[in-house]
Amino acid sequence: MLEDLLSGAWQSVVFGVVGVGLMAAGFFLVDLLTPGKLRELIWIRRNANAGLLLAANQLGVAGIVFTAILTSYHDFAKGLASTIIFGLIGLGIMALAFFVLDLLTPGKLGEVICADEPHPVAKVSAASHFGAALIVCACIA
Repeated sequence: MLEDLLSGAWQSVVFGVVGVGLMAAGFFLVDLLTPGKLRELIWIRRNANAGLLLAANQLGVAGIVFTAILTSYHDFAKGLASTIIFGLIGLGIMALAFFVLDLLTPGKLGEVICADEPHPVAKVSAASHFGAALIVCACIA
């Protein structure tokens, strides 16, 4: 019983570190997709557009990690591998969704996201990111 508890606690720590690492990768992805520095956009300029896109990205990555862990087949190694693999796939699909939306809309999406005034495309882009993550979640389950 104590052994199971310690094993579960250890696995939680490992999955947590991997999940936070994937969320950090999501932060860097949004930073790459948008011009300028994301830290400055959100924390200094208080840009709502960039904040919304990053929030959707982080929730999407967390959803993928959650689904991968939940369906880990009671095998820690397989669960960890699927979390990493599907997390990276999810980030790639989110980037693809951003580029497709950029092609379908006028102007440069990254520049619009970085504009100081709120823009409806930020909501569309956030939904696109989160929707891409949900598609990956469905593939895991």
